[in-house]
Amino acid sequence: MHMHAYTQTNSPQEMEQSRKLVVPQRGSTPCLGQGGGICISSPRSLEPKQPGQLASDTSYIYQRVQRGTILQLSLRLPTSAKRDPKAGSGAQREARRVTSLSSSSSPGRPEPPRSLMGTSAWSSGSAQGKRRAPWPQPWVGLLGMLLLIPPPAVHAVKQSLPRVTLSHKELLHSGSVVLFQGLAESLHSHTLLLDEERGRLLLGARDHIYYLNPDNLNVQPRKISWPASRERVEMCKLAGKNPQTECGNFVRLLHNYNRTHVYACGTGAFHPTCAFVELSGRREDGVFQLISSSAESGRLKCPFDPWQPFASVLTDQYLYAGTASDFLGKDSTFTRSLGPPPDQHFIRTDISEDYWINEGKFIAALPISDTYNPDDDKIYFFFREASRDGSVSEKRVLSRVARVCKNDVGGLRSLTNKWTTFLKARLVCSIPGPDGVDTHFDELQDIFLMPTKDESNPVVYGVFTTSSSIFKGSAVCVYSMADIRAVFNGPYAHKEGPDHRWIEYEGRIPYPRPGTCPSRTYDPRIKSTKDFPDEVISFIRFHPLMYHSVYPITRRPVFTRVNTDYRLMQIAVDRVHAEDGQYDVMFLGTDVGSVLKVVSITQENWATEEIILEELQVFKTSSPILNMEISSKQQQLYVGSAEGLAQVSLHRCDIYGQGCAECCLARDPYCAWDGNQCSRYIPASKRRARRQDIKHGDPYSQCWDTEEGKDVEEKLMFGVETNSTFLECVSRSQQAQIRWFYQRPGSDFREEVKADDRVLVTDRGLLIRWLQQADTGSYICTSQEQRFTRTLLHFSVRVLQPGQLDGQPPPPQRGPSEDPNISHAAAVEARQRYKDFLRVLSGPARSVDEYCETLWFREKRMRMRGKWKHMQEIRKSRNRRHHH
Repeated sequence: MHMHAYTQTNSPQEMEQSRKLVVPQRGSTPCLGQGGGICISSPRSLEPKQPGQLASDTSYIYQRVQRGTILQLSLRLPTSAKRDPKAGSGAQREARRVTSLSSSSSPGRPEPPRSLMGTSAWSSGSAQGKRRAPWPQPWVGLLGMLLLIPPPAVHAVKQSLPRVTLSHKELLHSGSVVLFQGLAESLHSHTLLLDEERGRLLLGARDHIYYLNPDNLNVQPRKISWPASRERVEMCKLAGKNPQTECGNFVRLLHNYNRTHVYACGTGAFHPTCAFVELSGRREDGVFQLISSSAESGRLKCPFDPWQPFASVLTDQYLYAGTASDFLGKDSTFTRSLGPPPDQHFIRTDISEDYWINEGKFIAALPISDTYNPDDDKIYFFFREASRDGSVSEKRVLSRVARVCKNDVGGLRSLTNKWTTFLKARLVCSIPGPDGVDTHFDELQDIFLMPTKDESNPVVYGVFTTSSSIFKGSAVCVYSMADIRAVFNGPYAHKEGPDHRWIEYEGRIPYPRPGTCPSRTYDPRIKSTKDFPDEVISFIRFHPLMYHSVYPITRRPVFTRVNTDYRLMQIAVDRVHAEDGQYDVMFLGTDVGSVLKVVSITQENWATEEIILEELQVFKTSSPILNMEISSKQQQLYVGSAEGLAQVSLHRCDIYGQGCAECCLARDPYCAWDGNQCSRYIPASKRRARRQDIKHGDPYSQCWDTEEGKDVEEKLMFGVETNSTFLECVSRSQQAQIRWFYQRPGSDFREEVKADDRVLVTDRGLLIRWLQQADTGSYICTSQEQRFTRTLLHFSVRVLQPGQLDGQPPPPQRGPSEDPNISHAAAVEARQRYKDFLRVLSGPARSVDEYCETLWFREKRMRMRGKWKHMQEIRKSRNRRHHH
């Protein structure tokens, strides 16, 4: 069994064998059950392994990093009583695939932590963004054990954390989001039509079309009611469809037909319907109505299913659409309809040949000019389909880019009313592997076209996900139109041999070259596709696939996410001009309702650096993002889901901090330091010099306020000897590395805090499990990011003796900081809190951070019964928590 995340070469037999894990090795914890189950062994020190090697024995050790917790699982296949002498070396070879493994001498409670960087199970280091969990006890339930089975290890993928994460509540509080949830109806945002030229935004939802103000979604919204007929709804229910999420008229298509009309289509309770919508005059009181007399069948223009992927574009009054052609959604086709009379030519793909489009899921359709000659204009469309290369068992999903000529009117004797210029090629998004085998992200989810000065050469952004149910990942790849055209001008693919695999076609290619648009400049004798010779029509019918694939510009993704709790689903890109150049800022919608704001920076050595500027939880519930539109003019992002429509500002510069260094470290192309605050950067502005460094994020070269320790908040803390205390320090940036230093009273020397059996470093601060008199002194919390270090907080800790909390007078040698009036109740609460903490440590499933979260929740309900006090709060005889 070779569980390599990139190759995905495991056979079903190997995967089945990997589940039969029963034989423990010497020194491990007992197995659960007889003849089957999972064994968890104690951690061991293991040598590193070169990626790509196969293990030859039956012992496997895997590691999983999930939500910052490292879990190690030792899996063993059934073996005979006689051990293979080579098994030990094989285990070491497989174990080299696992990095950063801890060591412990006992399968029970691990040894205490020994370093600040988290070298054992109990330590938690925000510097590296990970925690160590205690090893599970032998009596852990089988269900919990199964949840520990990790996905394959992932190599060579460096993932960064978002610099700032905003919850839905924080986003609302920032004032940078406006939510539109309909007018008391159940709103499902299925399509958006943003018209910046005319200043209007149309939203297609369930049974309604909304006319919204792009500046503020909730300012005088207007709507058209367009429900499915009662008869159609009843028939939909009888067909077994869901009355709430399927048996309605979900508007899936909205396109500008001319200046005063919009063409709209809805699913019509699995009976697609289309009609024109008239818009004229002002948005507040102008005409906004559905022209009922224009209603017509929407079959082959709009999908039956409201949740089926679908793509369309309307250009020159022709509608090009990729959709399912039947009620069940099995057959899919790409069609052209409408058109100015009398030149209406309905054209579609040939569904009789499954190697044209097989179970296609359409993503985008885009009109792109290839040359200055309008006769060469084409429609490029992107989709994913099921591909069978050889036997039926080799079926898999692949992403495609295809094109047809706008002036294609079908063939004369063959391919009548069918495309005669249809060609397709594979769209590859993969990470090169160290052993020559790439990791592929095969399922295309969304496409965004970034215009350039050359209209015929836009930049194509694509979002892809993996097909594997074991390895969960997403990626963004960028393509050039020049590379796409080069593939379509290259060799064709041909099916040959007993296994019917696609190989390069090396025979004679007919004239004119199949896929060429008819043009008088190309050949005056060929005025339309009906003039194509029969051999051209026959060739393209059986050779629609190009042999070469289209690869990204950098031959690898510009952004990847693997083994996360979400997948990327939507993309919108904005080109931003900064002080040191222009950057493409990507806004990526996920299947859990969040939006990532990402910038990819190309360094001098042509290496790319991905930076997640923000992670925004746009909607309150985890609902997948269905569509996104971006407005550079309004500086707004419009995000739609089943929960509604959100209007999100492209930038929130003030959230990065109040200093020049924080603004510079953010590396947000939208933001710069203006001398007083972090604010929006405007290239044409004549204001005083703006401080910004996107490429390097170096505050030393941009800011004057980088003096160490300047304006640092100081806190006076009191603790009781033998009790625990917690020093909370959280960096605004999640990309920062937190380090703690200790300074003794009367000394100028600072030493770094080392974690041991008493001192733990968590993601939210420093926890001293039991205080000693020697702990008195200053604790300095520092943040390091981009080689820039600054002090966040300064704690002055005073340690009191337990007798002082019982009302006993302090000894004469005590300093003035200990107050004899500290209540006995506070001492009892402190002891109880410490007992609770020890109880948490004795359990295998809880971490130090979880204890702190529970403690803070309890304190929220008992704010007036704080354990420690600030000096000024003691004088007021008030009990209040010292860390907020």
